[in-house]
Amino acid sequence: MQKVTRLFDFPYYQLEKFPLEASLVTKYNGTWTATSTQSYIDQANAISRALLRMGVKPNDKVAVISMSNRTEWNIMDIGILQIGAQNVPIYPTISAADYEYVLNHSEAVYCFVSCSETLGKVLEVASKVKKLKDIYSFDELENCKNWKEVLELGAEDSNQEEVEKIKASVQPGDLATLIYTSGTTGRPKGVMLSHDNLVSNAIESSLRFPIVDGKTKSLSFLPLCHVYERMLIYLYQYRGVSIHYAESLETISDNLKETSPHVMTAVPRLLEKVYDKIIAKGAELSGIKKSLFFWAVDVGLQYEPYGKNGWWYEKKLALARKLIFSKWKEGLGGNLTLIASGSAALQSRLARIFNAAEFGVMEGYGLTETSPVVSVNDMRKNGFKIGTVGKPIARTEVKIADDGEICIKGPQVMQGYYKDPEKTAEVLQDGYFHTGDIGELDEEGFLRITDRKKEMFKTSGGKYVAPQILENRFKQSQFIEQIMVVGEGEKMPAALIQPNFEFLFDWAETHEITPAENSDIILNEKVIARIQEEIDLANSDFAKWEKVKQFRLTPDVWSIDDGHLTPTMKLRRKIVKEKYIDLYNNIYGH
Repeated sequence: MQKVTRLFDFPYYQLEKFPLEASLVTKYNGTWTATSTQSYIDQANAISRALLRMGVKPNDKVAVISMSNRTEWNIMDIGILQIGAQNVPIYPTISAADYEYVLNHSEAVYCFVSCSETLGKVLEVASKVKKLKDIYSFDELENCKNWKEVLELGAEDSNQEEVEKIKASVQPGDLATLIYTSGTTGRPKGVMLSHDNLVSNAIESSLRFPIVDGKTKSLSFLPLCHVYERMLIYLYQYRGVSIHYAESLETISDNLKETSPHVMTAVPRLLEKVYDKIIAKGAELSGIKKSLFFWAVDVGLQYEPYGKNGWWYEKKLALARKLIFSKWKEGLGGNLTLIASGSAALQSRLARIFNAAEFGVMEGYGLTETSPVVSVNDMRKNGFKIGTVGKPIARTEVKIADDGEICIKGPQVMQGYYKDPEKTAEVLQDGYFHTGDIGELDEEGFLRITDRKKEMFKTSGGKYVAPQILENRFKQSQFIEQIMVVGEGEKMPAALIQPNFEFLFDWAETHEITPAENSDIILNEKVIARIQEEIDLANSDFAKWEKVKQFRLTPDVWSIDDGHLTPTMKLRRKIVKEKYIDLYNNIYGH
């Protein structure tokens, strides 16, 4: 029996145990196209042979940048890893300057892109990338070599023996990938993950997956450059799950209906969107139908697992499922029974309503540095508790430091940050990885995340935002004296702004605006429009998910005396948010 100890062992294990006709399925030009387990392996071997002929050596880095998840990504991944090289997936939506940094820092020798958009960014910086030999595209583009040329170069198998020899020499502890995460300093950090980091995480996490091996379909849409989806792709291969790649976030509801998956991953933002859509549809109903719909929602929002609400509640729940929630299920393909939620905190109300509707939303916790899963809920054996991120997976030790910081020890903990021993030493201490998150373990062993040690936050879409970098850029405007970027767990970043009142009153005078005081000027439409121009200008320096989408102006001058600022003029974030909680709630519609 094929033992899985390295990432490229997964497809071979699948071939032996659950050979699938539809191992990987991608929609091309409106048609779902399946690749069998055998074809997946054959193409990966062709890539390995070609890369050797192109001069790729063990420990060389190959960058892969894809706007959407697709079969080519997996074939490239296995093809790169089999020859002891490293796959460096790059987030497609980062800025061209970050492309340049990552390609140079990783010393990538080749780059594979998905489409004209990603190619454009690479071409913009290619002349400044020292080691880059060539670029290939998955889509057929006039101004770029196509990846099929690489497949053709590897078609002839006379050097397969060399591939096998290198494969056999790759050890579980060898570096498999560099995953670049946004750092608070603005420069992404390259997280070094070994084969064993990801293999152990996929195998241990799979024990929390209540699915039928070899007979389950998944829909994948979270980016494969994100460690969460990537680890799950390996997990799916291990369990013989047929992987269907959604075309995009916009087409997800169509793709769910077309593929009827049993399992998918999600970030809270997606679940929020689905919930909002369902509620909007309910609001369009009238009479008894509308009353029934919202009665069922109310029942769902009180949900507790394992019948904790008693027999009368369970009776109501059974009725709500039959009359209302069954229609929700049909709308999402009919088969969906497991949604693994991660990457940001899930609101308890969403956990309740989706589990009441039998979607099996299970929240977990992890970081890129932990490959990523540390803990995850599991409906079986009382392993699910709403408001927690579940119990730690096997072989994982979670220790809560004296200051409440969550520290992790286990086979999934990264090797370190690439070319950055100082930052590595900061987070890897006494054999533990220090997460920067604050949490607690309850008496039953469930982990709860209570706070964030670092100021960096995640939106509900699972994207990291480093507020200080944004704030420093926005403060370059003469109109802005102080600014606090907010959005932890919310759908988008926003900002509370204290204008530079002196400058603003001067500007108002020249534009024939005559407000009496601060509280008037911040409500003036012309003032708000002018500051919006400043926001738009500063936003252009940032990636899509970092941009400040809304702002509110505050009437006070932020000061040390009033508690807005520390003696060293740093923002007291918690206090500023509390002072302007009405403005904050107004932004997010709370």
